[in-house]
Amino acid sequence: MKIDHIAMYVYDLENMKQFFIDYFDAKPNDLYHNSKTGLQTYILSFSNGAKLELMNHPDMVNISQSIYKNGYIHISFSLGSKNAVDELTDRLRKQGYEVLSGPRITGDGYYESGIVGPEGNLLELTV
Repeated sequence: MKIDHIAMYVYDLENMKQFFIDYFDAKPNDLYHNSKTGLQTYILSFSNGAKLELMNHPDMVNISQSIYKNGYIHISFSLGSKNAVDELTDRLRKQGYEVLSGPRITGDGYYESGIVGPEGNLLELTV
């Protein structure tokens, strides 16, 4: 068994799609829009076969802005090298995204950085 994709609700669908295209080389499908429910989605594909579905629905509610909430916490992107982690972390920092941690070697041996992406979503960049 494998996980097919992960989905996340977002407020600004186009901005979030562009973020993942610009920084993670995502390839989006065409916008899906269900005119009955108002649901709109993009499925973004990454070079290793992973997929992320960005979703927007008119009935969404924002329960918590804290990154320390229960439930799914972050998406981790394996970039292939320490240099790639350093470069993308620096690029995102220079573009105004908050770097919460790193790049660093964690207590469990990962080389990673933690970035707060658009809409407060936590992204982990690792080797």
